[in-house]
Amino acid sequence: MTHSGQRTIDVNGRRYRLPSQPTVVVCVDGCEFAYLEAAVAAGVAPFIGSMLEGGAAFRGDCVIPSFTNPNNLSIVTGVPPSVHGICGNYFWNPDADGGAGAAVMMNDPAYLRAPTLLAAAAEAGAAVAVVTAKDKLRGLLGWQLKGICFSAEKADKVTREENGIEDVLDLVGLPLPDVYSAGLSEFVFAAGVRLAQTRRLDLMYLSTTDYIQHKCAPGTEGANAFYAMMDRYLAQLDALGWVIGLTADHGMNAKHDSQTGEPNVIYLQDLLDDWFGANTARVILPITDPYVVHHGALGSFATVYLPRDVEVESVMARIGRLPGIDVVLDRRAACARFELPEDRVGDLVVIGAKHVVFGTRRDEHDLSGLTVPLRSHGGISEQEVPLLFNRRIGRPVSDDGRGAARLRNFDVFDVALNGVASLS
Repeated sequence: MTHSGQRTIDVNGRRYRLPSQPTVVVCVDGCEFAYLEAAVAAGVAPFIGSMLEGGAAFRGDCVIPSFTNPNNLSIVTGVPPSVHGICGNYFWNPDADGGAGAAVMMNDPAYLRAPTLLAAAAEAGAAVAVVTAKDKLRGLLGWQLKGICFSAEKADKVTREENGIEDVLDLVGLPLPDVYSAGLSEFVFAAGVRLAQTRRLDLMYLSTTDYIQHKCAPGTEGANAFYAMMDRYLAQLDALGWVIGLTADHGMNAKHDSQTGEPNVIYLQDLLDDWFGANTARVILPITDPYVVHHGALGSFATVYLPRDVEVESVMARIGRLPGIDVVLDRRAACARFELPEDRVGDLVVIGAKHVVFGTRRDEHDLSGLTVPLRSHGGISEQEVPLLFNRRIGRPVSDDGRGAARLRNFDVFDVALNGVASLS
């Protein structure tokens, strides 16, 4: 389709111009403005400083739960989880295990209910590449994509048949990174730069990991080193002529006692077992994924399935009286407020206060990997994220959004392709 002389695609009710200049959207896992501002103030991120000062830096919201999978999929589909279906890293699937139901990872493309902008752009003739840090996202981000798609985690196993590229380690010139390291995200950035240098690409999506953000607060040495690294690669992409849109899947907060350093955890399954009997209610923690060393599967969002003979309102009230609770909602209210799919959410949604996380049972969480005080996410307190662009935007955009609602992280492609493209 053409629109005012520019080819466009329609995806999930939104219209996008195909890139007239190479465009990359970067999802910096666990990022928030404080990290960017601290690195700029320390003098280690001059390019990010130019983006912050250039009039194309905005504050927006991620989707709730503020976890990786729901937000990455919202970014690449341009719609909330109520449309694309991915409402966590992990969920209760009543159809699993022969209909008996089971808690499963939500990384299979079979759970995705909406097409991605990336696949649609490639189908329309654009040359598209996707690089993600962890392999858990590759299948979802690369669903139906006719282009390049690989993860830094499995960069030694890419094939042209499966990933649209081969010999990635040779291309990037870095060793295979450890999944629990800043090097995993650096590999993503380095791969993005090398692809931009060696391939004729139109559109690229880079998605990092929040290993550093889970360990390091804004302004600390480790955090500033990470953003200095990121700054160097972003500057290279800018020098190569790429339009850059940068956002995050969620923010990050301290979730520990400021005096003792111990995690502030409400073990919901232990409480419900005490209230109603063992295994009568079920707590699902959507933060759960294969990479729990740095957060112990402790996040600020939980969904609860209750026995049929239990009154939902009374349990809501009882949980709501617990110290450290931000919000408790029933399924319908939670799905309406946070735009979630009702068939993939429990009877209750429980959200922790800024410095509080949820566990299931105390003895089910291995916290031995927490070598520093816990930092995590999932709640409303981690909802604010940056939207930064390296070009002036050719249409009115503000923190109030498009004249109605606050910008969302899944507006980033719209602004990068439709706002910036109008200047070309």
